[in-house]
Amino acid sequence: MAHETGTSPQIATRADLIETLARGNKPPDQWRIGTEHEKFVFYRKDNSQVPYEGENGIRALLEKTAQSSGWLPLMDGDALIGLKDPDGGGAISLEPGGQLELSGAPLETVHQTCSETAEHLRLLRDIAEPMGIGFLGIGVIPTWGLKDISPMPKSRYAIMAPYMEKMGPLGQSMMFRSCTVQVNLDFSSEADMVKKLRVSLALQPVATALFANSPFLDGKPSGYLSYRSHIWQNTDPDRTGMLPFAFEPGMGFERYVDYALDVPMYFVMRNGKYINCAGESFRAFMDGKLPQLPGERPSVADWEDHISTIFPEVRLKQFLEMRGADCGSWADICALPAFWVGLLYDADALDAAWDMVRDWSEQERQELRDRVPQQAIHAPFRKETVRELAARALQISAAGLKARARLNWEQMDETQFLAPLNHIVETGKTAAERLLERYEGEWHGDLNQLFKDPMIT
Repeated sequence: MAHETGTSPQIATRADLIETLARGNKPPDQWRIGTEHEKFVFYRKDNSQVPYEGENGIRALLEKTAQSSGWLPLMDGDALIGLKDPDGGGAISLEPGGQLELSGAPLETVHQTCSETAEHLRLLRDIAEPMGIGFLGIGVIPTWGLKDISPMPKSRYAIMAPYMEKMGPLGQSMMFRSCTVQVNLDFSSEADMVKKLRVSLALQPVATALFANSPFLDGKPSGYLSYRSHIWQNTDPDRTGMLPFAFEPGMGFERYVDYALDVPMYFVMRNGKYINCAGESFRAFMDGKLPQLPGERPSVADWEDHISTIFPEVRLKQFLEMRGADCGSWADICALPAFWVGLLYDADALDAAWDMVRDWSEQERQELRDRVPQQAIHAPFRKETVRELAARALQISAAGLKARARLNWEQMDETQFLAPLNHIVETGKTAAERLLERYEGEWHGDLNQLFKDPMIT
């Protein structure tokens, strides 16, 4: 969500940019878990996209959700584009192709974030069912072509879409045809941020492999187990990737600021309107030389908007965003925060995870990233496969969750949420491979059957 800048402080120096990121430092007792997930919205009668307008359109769905939840509208001009919790919790936003995203509240345990997701899905289904609407949790929509998808009325997308089309062959597929689940996690200091960033970047391809759930495109198998991850390899090289500089000596907030300053801009927001600055330099903006706003210098809100338009495998803001996973079922949405919280929120687990990846070379990390979209857990790494890497990472994560000892009312800890991932490692089959088996078997090549499956929808 873009910020208004009227009350945002002006940026005087580069140090202000660094300080904006450093404000994320929090003591461990204040660390939280923020889980976000997207899902496709379709009409059950014919499995087509739900458009924005109409009696049973996306706007009507949002309006009815606001009435039921008491959440407040988020507007883009006259267009209702989302809802926010008036008590400062989560938000629902609208993605370019009509995907609905829940940005969850910052919560203390995986139990809470999983309950939040369940309540959100229950509310939406109760509202959507009489409207003939269903939801699909999968990494890439399996049957809709780009021409089948009507865009949503969000001003920023009118700027981003044509620029993305110039910068990579699959940028528009990223916007209109993909869905992810991500988790946002805290750090205590610059050194803690760096260690967590390095571990999560190195292991992000392992997460991509475990959550691979997008094997179809345009009505048939794509040849990839995570086509969504392949899309991100072909979106915009200026703002995506594995951030090799994060592993160099001297990494810290300042080094990330230098990287972000060199990522071309998309827009600035003034008086409720987006101003197209696609391809311009934030460094020039700092010097008052942005062509669209000559003589004007950026605010903190402008900087926060800019760093939100950078899409590496792990993104640094005032927290770290794990961005490598395809969306899936409710259990998969719960599994992602459990995996990363176990690895990053216990000191011994973080040390063990760092020991696991610390001697991987830049080339090895990149080759892992390159292989996983097609091969997922079967991708080779050194003398083993990602399946073995995943097994070790899951052991470390489970130990970290046990050490946290956050129990629910049944006195169960958070390790229960790793069950879907343990099943993948044990069976050697990702969700994508199970879908392909059904496509070849009981579905007889008919992907319309996927939209009817209660485990997915």
